Amino acid sequence: MEDIRAIILAAGKGTRMKSELPKVLHEIDGKPLAQYVIDAAKEAGAKELCLVVGYQRDRVMERLAGNTGVTFAVQKEQLGTGHAVMCASQFLGQKGQVFILCGDTPLITGETLQAFAQYHKAQGNAVTVLSAVLDNADGYGRILRDEAGTFVKSVEHKDATPKEREVKEVNAGMYIFDAGYLKEALTHLTTDNAQGEYYLPDTMDFIRAAGGKVDAWKVADATEIAGVNTPEQLAEAAAVIVDRRRQA
Repeated sequence: MEDIRAIILAAGKGTRMKSELPKVLHEIDGKPLAQYVIDAAKEAGAKELCLVVGYQRDRVMERLAGNTGVTFAVQKEQLGTGHAVMCASQFLGQKGQVFILCGDTPLITGETLQAFAQYHKAQGNAVTVLSAVLDNADGYGRILRDEAGTFVKSVEHKDATPKEREVKEVNAGMYIFDAGYLKEALTHLTTDNAQGEYYLPDTMDFIRAAGGKVDAWKVADATEIAGVNTPEQLAEAAAVIVDRRRQA
């Protein structure tokens, strides 16, 4: 596969974890959450990875610095997912593909990311967003499609209309971009939205306007996109990992 890199968003504090420890350093089976994501990205072919760090960044960097091919970018203020990626724009380059992943989703597998990258390439997409169908889509951005099932756009939960909120297909917050398209699109982001943040999904509108193909790829197993935001969710993710090991 051609040159593929990964940016992993790992700057948040994780207030709902009710702990001083940065969220991405909480462990399952002695391994930090972010390490599971690093391993999955590497398994999918990413040779170079950039972790965007913020809260207690020295602690995060110290814990994860032993990974080969990993560098760090600092996000001093948390101004949205688009802003986090902007902080790593030096890492992007103009060629190849780049995954954007979340440091708090330990259940994503290398196998899924590999299939995701293959779909992206086979379709000739400039950007593909990972999606999943959830019974309870609350809080997630929604994937909107036309009558033919073609991807139209992703809308944040807070900006969605009541009708759009009925949609069960959600934006998992993970993407694969053509690096050149992403680099250009980041320069157009604004904070003109309900949260006053730089939204990464807005890059898809700019990419489409620039002639790039935009698409969404539905993951078969929705548990893979689960983020860990609370001690309960940490326990649920740990149970899945134990179960996977048992099956393997």
